[in-house]
Amino acid sequence: MDIKNEERRITDPVMGKPNLEVFAKTLEELAAADRDLVVVTSDSRGSGKLGPFGENFPAQIVETGIAEQNLVGMSAGLASCGKKVFAVSPACFLTARALEQIKNDVAYSDQPVKLIGISAGVSYGALGSTHHSLHDFAVLRTIHNLTIVAPADKFETEESVKWAYGYEHPVYIRFGKKAMPVLHDNNSGFVYGKGIEVRGGNDLAIIATGECVAPALGASLKLEKEKGIKARVISMHTLKPLDMKILFRAARECDGMITVEEHSVYGGLGEACASGLLANGYSLPFKILGIPDEYTVTGSQSEIFTHYGLSPGGIAAAAIKLLKTN
Repeated sequence: MDIKNEERRITDPVMGKPNLEVFAKTLEELAAADRDLVVVTSDSRGSGKLGPFGENFPAQIVETGIAEQNLVGMSAGLASCGKKVFAVSPACFLTARALEQIKNDVAYSDQPVKLIGISAGVSYGALGSTHHSLHDFAVLRTIHNLTIVAPADKFETEESVKWAYGYEHPVYIRFGKKAMPVLHDNNSGFVYGKGIEVRGGNDLAIIATGECVAPALGASLKLEKEKGIKARVISMHTLKPLDMKILFRAARECDGMITVEEHSVYGGLGEACASGLLANGYSLPFKILGIPDEYTVTGSQSEIFTHYGLSPGGIAAAAIKLLKTN
């Protein structure tokens, strides 16, 4: 596929849907075949796109109201009775207010609850820092027995939800609200814990997760078109466990590496990659792109991405600087 066709694919809004809508639709398909699948939600039918699910499967949804600790505790109880539970709540509240219940009732008790953090990252935009979820990767990575997944597009969303449905241990999956382009072709394979190379290149590796994979791919196209720099793009959909094999291969084959995440620069994808590389003897020019340690600016997701250099142009500029400096 040439650059023009690739650019068209990742910028055409008709091609993609919000991952959250794909998640809700996939849940309906699974629930139709399994009456033990239960959704527990905290006043999030609308924001979680669960209205049709509630109408079609009223006996398979529990509404707790705005009570995230109760939501997680009830979900753990239902899972202990054999139900396949998806606990759906805004990521900023689910992973803060209910952190103790996530740690003790779900992870340490090994209850196979699927914790679904919706409107994650800076999806809530203008509602400001109280509604941003920039801590969830960092805090949940420290909890034993909890897998962390951030799908990038329709394909990764469908596959991760289907995988989580059959997985018998705790999982956290985060979704944003933006319509995402189709990033994968029909030959892409989804394997839990294994990153996916979206685009090849050996001049630079861009490791991204969730809704940052699309701008990372855009940056790769921009770099090749304008500077002749061929940047490999890897969708690291699983944050924990991290795919060290694909990370180490990129470190061996590329001249530099940038990580991109809709999360604080502390404790997320970037620091996980950096520590993995350093602990295993790898050394190369390296840059973490994310949200810095400050009061986050207010605006739409797109405006916030642009401000902090998470747009295709911002990522490309950081790449050029990294390669020139080193």
